[in-house]
Amino acid sequence: MATAGAQDGPPGPAGVFHRVADTYDAVGVPWFGPIAAHLVAELDVRPGERVLDVGCGRGAVLTRVAEAVGPEGYALGIDLAPRMVELTARDLADLPHVEVRLGDASAPDLPPRSFDVVAASLVLFFLPDPVAALAAWRDVLVPSGRVGVSTFSGQDPRWRAIDELFFPFLPQAMLDARTSGYNGPFGSGEGVEGLLRSAGLVGVRTVSRTIEATFRDAEHYVEFSRSHGQRAMWDHVPANTLDDLHDEVVRAAGASAGPDGRITFQQDVRYTLGAREG
Repeated sequence: MATAGAQDGPPGPAGVFHRVADTYDAVGVPWFGPIAAHLVAELDVRPGERVLDVGCGRGAVLTRVAEAVGPEGYALGIDLAPRMVELTARDLADLPHVEVRLGDASAPDLPPRSFDVVAASLVLFFLPDPVAALAAWRDVLVPSGRVGVSTFSGQDPRWRAIDELFFPFLPQAMLDARTSGYNGPFGSGEGVEGLLRSAGLVGVRTVSRTIEATFRDAEHYVEFSRSHGQRAMWDHVPANTLDDLHDEVVRAAGASAGPDGRITFQQDVRYTLGAREG
């Protein structure tokens, strides 16, 4: 069992995603793609539109909006994790109407009124001031332009029980109501809608979907959990405790295995949408 230690990359969440970029959405578990597909569908992205994907990661949203806008449109993805930007730009290099660059989701350095749509999938709860970020996204929209965010809602209690095994090792900043998503504004659809309205967006509404994640076995679950943002939880576990926690996670996940050894957990995802006034 490898120990979790510091690696190269920027500080904070951007560093976590920099370190997982090579495995992100690449361990055989359809997850970010289905979540992104629902967001793009709810935003009703159309041919010829200009779309900004903030916190684009490995391109789950960006790939889909690139197809939706077509060659007559434009899709820009920004991310603070250098390796994410490098790999996603490489993957989409054959699409001349798509650009990927380093950029801060909290304060995109972009001209006002330059996009028809802003999308942010599983990003908003990482930002230090969600309302300020949403206001910045509003400002880059044209009048009546749309914004959509995805956030986590109700979680399979078996999955949550596994997450809670990490809690004794996590700093308070990772456990507070905003970042945990269990309480505060991210604990309800009404709370997230309130963030959009506080940022001056109108016509705010929420749609919910249930996403399933299926793993070959408990070790596959561990591989998945270390391949995305949850890597930050593993990184906070002391090296002398890591093997024991790994075994606890494997036992807890394995308890949910079916006769074929496969494990399926469910996660509710909410899609909150609004628009800039026309």
